[in-house]
Amino acid sequence: MKEEKKIVLVSGASRGIGAAIARALAAAGYDIWLNYATSDAAAEKVAMDIRDLGRDCRLLKFDVADSAAVAAVLEPLLNMEVPWGLVHNAGITRDGLMAMMSDGDWQRVLDVHLNGFFYLSRSVVRAMLSARRGRIVAVASVSGETGQAGQTNYAAAKGGMIAAAKSLAREVARRDILVNVVAPGLIDTEMINDLPLEEMLKMVPLARTGTTEEVSGVVEFLLGGAAGYITGQVIGVNGGLYM
Repeated sequence: MKEEKKIVLVSGASRGIGAAIARALAAAGYDIWLNYATSDAAAEKVAMDIRDLGRDCRLLKFDVADSAAVAAVLEPLLNMEVPWGLVHNAGITRDGLMAMMSDGDWQRVLDVHLNGFFYLSRSVVRAMLSARRGRIVAVASVSGETGQAGQTNYAAAKGGMIAAAKSLAREVARRDILVNVVAPGLIDTEMINDLPLEEMLKMVPLARTGTTEEVSGVVEFLLGGAAGYITGQVIGVNGGLYM
């Protein structure tokens, strides 16, 4: 029998954790729909790496926080093909103490993380329900589990995403659609460049930052056959920062 072609849509995949996830999934045999918002050259580089691995890569440029843009790009594709998986990784930070936080910094972070999860999942899960199979992985954060000073917007968005993913998992399980969360801690990407790492690592039992490959490996596992009885779970990749 011909092996089923499996597509995974990865949002925010032009760099950092998203790029590592896209590359790891391509190496594991998945074709990639690679979403990004602004970084054309970086996205093209990831796409080239994926194609060098012998997999297809379709570049999808849109802002996940824009409901109309999400629908305009995805709906025509979903009418032709149903992805095996969705990995919602797109994210930004606008850190600051709540007392000084602007409306814009609060809203934009919630829009990208939480509304983006809603818009993407709503579109993709409709197709998955008809196909009666699929996997959704939300990339959240340890901040969404514990809270973090200076990140009320980010923690609220990630915490909301965790709750939404758990609720969605209950809604779609009977159609063999599994929904889980990966919650990274301090991962070695540009997002932690401005953090006081020396002090923060004192709180991490493993006393180091994590790698993007350590996150992508968990995502790959959740999309694979060995994770067929796992849904509604939050898997921390945080070096013991939160247990």
